[in-house]
Amino acid sequence: MRLTLSNAPKQARLFPEKWSRKCLSWRKLFLEGVMDGAGEDAMDLTDEQWTLVEPLIPKPKVRADGRGRPWCDVRQVLNGILWILRTGARWRDVPDRYPSLATCHRRHQERSRTGVFNRILTALAEDLRSRGKLDLTECFVDATLGGGEKRELCVGPTKRGKGSKIMAVADRSGLPVAIDVASASPAEVTLVKSILDAGFLPDAPHWLIGDKAYDSDALAEDLAEEGIELIAPNRSNRKVKTQDGHPLRRYKRRWKVERLFAWLQNFRRILTRHDRNVLNYLGFVLLG
Repeated sequence: MRLTLSNAPKQARLFPEKWSRKCLSWRKLFLEGVMDGAGEDAMDLTDEQWTLVEPLIPKPKVRADGRGRPWCDVRQVLNGILWILRTGARWRDVPDRYPSLATCHRRHQERSRTGVFNRILTALAEDLRSRGKLDLTECFVDATLGGGEKRELCVGPTKRGKGSKIMAVADRSGLPVAIDVASASPAEVTLVKSILDAGFLPDAPHWLIGDKAYDSDALAEDLAEEGIELIAPNRSNRKVKTQDGHPLRRYKRRWKVERLFAWLQNFRRILTRHDRNVLNYLGFVLLG
């Protein structure tokens, strides 16, 4: 008897993720999007989205003599990668409606290592700025932990376990203007310069707002040389206070970068790092 929603056990319907680890056939049914009523095309790009993204993705090279196997549809390959991003599943679990796991995996590796996803976000950021939708006068910086046990580059131990640190800078509206991945071990205050260098736009923010982890005189002096004013609440053990209530009013809007991380953590492939190569993991973060 074929397993469907109608004849599934009650525990499987109530706890689909937990049950998918016990029953392989139910796992496949759950991963294909049937459990949440998503349907086959719920995670795929819409025609409007594809119209914006298509010119930014390099077209596959075709031999002049016309020989060789034909390339898979670029849109369907990207939809397969997005399915992996959303579900956090293994590559072998890619549904049959997408190209093969080898094709999706290989294309993701190529585009991550050649900077295609970074160029896409740069083009989108420039378009938003030209339409006045991106405001860099006030930006927010923060980091979150992407857990993982892989013993590779940019993986380090913390009190919360091993993993990688996702650094992000958001503009006044909460839109990402810089994304980077580093080891979880270094303090966030030491990674600020690198995340600013990884920005999608060459412009620097006027105010950079962070939490108490960024309260550093050395960092404030370095940023001031570049015309950036650092706003961060003073630590409790600081003897000489450097922040007053006037600039700290902007700190109340720091929740916007937290909202950005809440969005990224909806994607299970970002929430837990399964990729040994840090560029492959960064590619998923940029896609999110």
